[in-house]
Amino acid sequence: MDRQEFINANRIVVKLGTNVLRNDDGFVSLPRVYTFIEDIARLVNSGKEVIVITSGAVSLGKKKLGLSDTQGTAVKQACAAIGQGKLMSIYESGFDTYGLTAAQILLTEDDFSVRERYLSLRTTLNKLLEMGVIPVINQNDTVSTLDVALRYIKEDMQVCFSDNDKLSALVASELDADLLIILSDINGLYDDNPKTNPNAKLLKSIPEVNDEIFAMASGVSEGGRGGMETKLKAARLVTRFGGKVLIANGKEPYVIKRIFEGEDLGTMFLPQKENMPDKKRWIGYATNIIGKIIVNDGAKKALMTGEKSLLPIGVVGVKNTFKKGDVISILDEEKHEFARGIVNYDSESCKKLLGSHSDNIVDILGFKNYDAIITRDNITIL
Repeated sequence: MDRQEFINANRIVVKLGTNVLRNDDGFVSLPRVYTFIEDIARLVNSGKEVIVITSGAVSLGKKKLGLSDTQGTAVKQACAAIGQGKLMSIYESGFDTYGLTAAQILLTEDDFSVRERYLSLRTTLNKLLEMGVIPVINQNDTVSTLDVALRYIKEDMQVCFSDNDKLSALVASELDADLLIILSDINGLYDDNPKTNPNAKLLKSIPEVNDEIFAMASGVSEGGRGGMETKLKAARLVTRFGGKVLIANGKEPYVIKRIFEGEDLGTMFLPQKENMPDKKRWIGYATNIIGKIIVNDGAKKALMTGEKSLLPIGVVGVKNTFKKGDVISILDEEKHEFARGIVNYDSESCKKLLGSHSDNIVDILGFKNYDAIITRDNITIL
């Protein structure tokens, strides 16, 4: 795929990382931010739809308070509350200069994980874009309970997003964006760590984000939560559903303008051709997961190759507590997750049904919702 075909996009998500929004002294780099705003305004005024995913609220609040770190949930939330207003005022005044309106949207994990809220969010974002408004999205660190939750259920909880790289991927994939641009303080993906290997080579095009590509990721960016690994996970999610991703250096002057002029900047991640209904995307990638079910090899094979429902006879274990209607993780006997689904019975009922035939559900439970623990239409293979 050539560069011009790659950038031929109508709906675009632009993710701006903390390190490209500030100078080395920790203060916001107004010239750079206004350059982003100018470039994005140019895209919108040319008829394109643009959503901005922005970091920086915690960092700005931390600098405003003169803190050396943000250890502790309460301190981080306080910094976010102070910094978010300043961050949004910059976007509002900047886009207003070009006759455009920006809308602030602050999200927590539940805004995706709870399906009713997710559908409402999707409707709102589509309406804003239809009205020519630029949604400016950030994680709502002021009220997010993620840090508290992880403190109690760390290794058992899988959250739909914990950083703005994954958030940008969810927004891009769930709103069917054509292109996600992730701007960081690195030129793109290298075949080795460029900070330790001066001969590392910048990769220009990635056909598929596989295990070999993930092996090239290294470290967490200073000042941010992510690193190349989180960006690769974002790229894998978006490209799986037909979207394109570009990772480029946001500190390059007028980088967005130059990208859409066809300049060979950053690393392109090419789209795959998998077609998955919206509901199955949501089940697989946009929900928080606590409950888990372990299945035998026969059940795994039936799910993977035959698109079958998960019957009680194939279940060999249940982990954690969940309710009917929750999205849970499906593991094989080696405890590897390979699918997710909406469960028809709560965890206690599932434990009672381990290895049972569907004809015996009423005898065991005294009632029967479905023959299957999870029906095939509510299962997503990862």
